[in-house]
Amino acid sequence: MAQPTLIGSVQKALRLLEAVAASGTAVSAKKLARVTEFPLPTTYHLLRTLEFEGYLCKIDGGYALGASSLTVQNDEIQELVPRVRPVLRSLSDELGAATYLTTYQDDEIHLLAMVEGPEGRSVDLWVGVHESGHATAFGKAILANLSDELRDDYINRHDLYDLTPNTITSRGGLERNLSVGSNIWSDKEEYLLGISCHAAPIQNSGMVGAIAVSLPSQRKMLESEEASLKRAARRLGLAMGPSLISI
Repeated sequence: MAQPTLIGSVQKALRLLEAVAASGTAVSAKKLARVTEFPLPTTYHLLRTLEFEGYLCKIDGGYALGASSLTVQNDEIQELVPRVRPVLRSLSDELGAATYLTTYQDDEIHLLAMVEGPEGRSVDLWVGVHESGHATAFGKAILANLSDELRDDYINRHDLYDLTPNTITSRGGLERNLSVGSNIWSDKEEYLLGISCHAAPIQNSGMVGAIAVSLPSQRKMLESEEASLKRAARRLGLAMGPSLISI
């Protein structure tokens, strides 16, 4: 498939919107610049534009989603974020790592919420979450738990981009990887060199998602930490409820 022509400024604006939406609270321009790794002047310029168009609004010295953004989001999802963030925060504090909640909605993988680790550490999601299911632990956790039909549909619609030398880029390799049943899914520097992520699937009636943590690659995940990750997945499954997110 040919690479489409992309508009860089639009991509940057969308990354800022994703970062604000994932935070769940008002975020300062400086923090957004750090999270997205955009130059601060560029960040300010894009934020002013998004605020003018109503996609962001200023609250308590930071930026939150504005009316234009909220009109295109599921109201139930917005109500859900405050209920899941305490679970993400608890796991982040316990493991000393950034945590991520992703779901499968409208035929795509979406980042629903994120909590940064110590000193604001988190993975810069420089490739959109919906495009990187093959290279991320949370993507694998979700794809492995979809029906064959939904999984094939996702793979057929997405290129398996070569993000690092460790990324699985063949369909056969990805399908073999997904066929191995697992309670914990991992990517070993497949999305970003120096970082390994680990994810546990979240399932209840009509919903597929995953909770993930990002750790330095040299840090081995302990059995107790895997147990904490699976326990957080169970808690999120209960908090999200069977009717809130459907596939």
